[in-house]
Amino acid sequence: MSNYRLVVCEKPSVAKSIAAVLDAKKREDGFLMGNGFIVSWCFGHLAELADADAYDEKYGKWRREDLPILPETWQYTVARDKKKQLDLLRTLMNRDDVSEVINACDAGREGELIFRTVCCLNKCRKPMKRLWISSMEDAAILSGFENLKDGSEYDNLYASALCRSKADWLVGINATRLFSVMYHRTLNVGRVVSPTLALLVQREAEISAFQPEAFYTVHLGFGDFSAAGERVNDKSEAQKLAESCKGQSAAVTSVTETEKTEKAPALYDLTTLQRDANRLLGYTAQQTLDYLQSLYEKKLCTYPRTDSRYLTDDMEDSVDSLILCAAGICGTEPPSAVIPAQVCNSKKVSDHHAIVPTMAGGEADLSALPAGEREILLLLSRQVLMAVSESFVYKETIVKMECGGNEFTAKGKALLRLGWRAFTEKEKQDKTIPALSEGQAIPVSSCEVKEGKTTPPKHFTEDLLLNAMETAGKEDMPEDAERKGIGTPATRAGIIEKLISAGFAKRKSAKKAVHLIPSAAGVSLITVLPEQLQSPLLTAEWEHRLKEIERGETDADAFLAGISEMVSSLVRECVPVEGAETLFPSGRPVVGKCPRCGADVTESKNGYFCERRSCKFGLWRDNRFLTAKKISLTKKMASSLLKDGRTYASGIFSEKTGKTYDAFIVLEDDGTKSRYRLEFGK
Repeated sequence: MSNYRLVVCEKPSVAKSIAAVLDAKKREDGFLMGNGFIVSWCFGHLAELADADAYDEKYGKWRREDLPILPETWQYTVARDKKKQLDLLRTLMNRDDVSEVINACDAGREGELIFRTVCCLNKCRKPMKRLWISSMEDAAILSGFENLKDGSEYDNLYASALCRSKADWLVGINATRLFSVMYHRTLNVGRVVSPTLALLVQREAEISAFQPEAFYTVHLGFGDFSAAGERVNDKSEAQKLAESCKGQSAAVTSVTETEKTEKAPALYDLTTLQRDANRLLGYTAQQTLDYLQSLYEKKLCTYPRTDSRYLTDDMEDSVDSLILCAAGICGTEPPSAVIPAQVCNSKKVSDHHAIVPTMAGGEADLSALPAGEREILLLLSRQVLMAVSESFVYKETIVKMECGGNEFTAKGKALLRLGWRAFTEKEKQDKTIPALSEGQAIPVSSCEVKEGKTTPPKHFTEDLLLNAMETAGKEDMPEDAERKGIGTPATRAGIIEKLISAGFAKRKSAKKAVHLIPSAAGVSLITVLPEQLQSPLLTAEWEHRLKEIERGETDADAFLAGISEMVSSLVRECVPVEGAETLFPSGRPVVGKCPRCGADVTESKNGYFCERRSCKFGLWRDNRFLTAKKISLTKKMASSLLKDGRTYASGIFSEKTGKTYDAFIVLEDDGTKSRYRLEFGK
């Protein structure tokens, strides 16, 4: 009997590419086989951690007294549309003719979790190998299969991935239930979503609180160039200064010339590419990731979910061909001088090197690609050309001048070498100053006062938010922390989309950009969340600890025990913020003001109730007094009762006579109980 090696991929499209390279061409239901290989696939996560009610039926209802929920043994759930594939993989893994299983899921933390979860649930005991590649090109796949790693080398990566998953579950399930119960509406709380929302809320608060202040500068004209004075807050003072300079000469007090150098930018990692794609093309972070993933699966670019901006040292020999490939994609000549070594640094490469086009990308028909994918491939290629180019060099001239007893400054810039800026969108215009010498007197030809205003902080675009997420909490983290900030390059786009789908943030189109603005619900959530759940330090510290688990430096069980203790203390100690009812209105129709506390009374299925839960005032539809008299309490009647303490009702049923009559219904409330009485007459 011939032996097969079972290859498990993350998705069908990848399995198809790998099977073609391995010559496994025979199609079966849910897998391909041939040449000693069986190639099958998952559909992303086939199984995920089960919801709380899988552990106990009582968790079907959200109650504070049932918190915290801390599973001793973890359970999984499988979506109905994925069960068939999970069962198929169980059959394949347990076939007698399968000698080993090869993990060909994405070469990262989540890919490891997807594969290992399937193995654990299917009780797979076969020897395990790991395919670790940064490109879907045929040559890269073949090379990867020739250099398969032992699966056990990635045990720590799996431990880190499982810890991340369980920790997110513990915080998400417990904190979401806790705050939802405390504030009587669903409030999704998460260790990465909440601090990201806090960044948005804080920025909008800074913008709202900002008070613009006017300032004035005096500008002196000298024909070919001009010089500006210091900012002055008083307009009359600026005008007085301008008057004192009219018809005068300015004396040159110093001339400083400095040669300045701007190094070429590094290659792209995922976050810097998402930032540029948002700034230059208007793409969301998620769109950029989707376009990249498609290019990767089409073999046109290398692995997208990377946080590295360099190639490894052993790739230096291939940089020349990469430059030609990138120039071909951009339809331009390569740089006249290239420095391949400046894009190679193995010490700065983690799991995967920077994202670059592949040789197949250089041969692709760009016109056949969807517009989004084409633009991203062009951005990737342009970055390669910039990254290998020489530095941009210019001479900066600063001239200090004295006129009317005040100092003025003129700045000039002369291009010496364009270097990498030859490939940028913007052309740098020289702003030259004529040759001047110290002590020289120059007649003032014009003099004017210009008014300016201080500007508030900028609204977050996705470009700016991604940068803020990447650097959040950086100054408070240890210097050697490998991962800082909120989330990872692979997860940040999803975090932003989750905020928007949950209704905590929205995109708002401005003139030249799309801003990310927190919603009222988002602001309210951050107002009531304790500092530890909205601080980027929590998630930054987690990412640092998860990296330590990945390297075998921290114990996974100890990490999870710390998370469980944090969740437990949160449940024990959290109390509702005073007056929070006004932060989370129900959205139900308002019929009037509560006679006890003055809060809104809103209409719901069973009657009209005060929005402040602690108040407990309500006008019930099925009140015994009203139902006995066959009175239907309408919204209009409830409004009158709240406003005037009475409402007129006709057709009131008499229980004694069986007849009907008209009267006023009067509401009496002593602050604890409410009751009705009838009043006759006009």
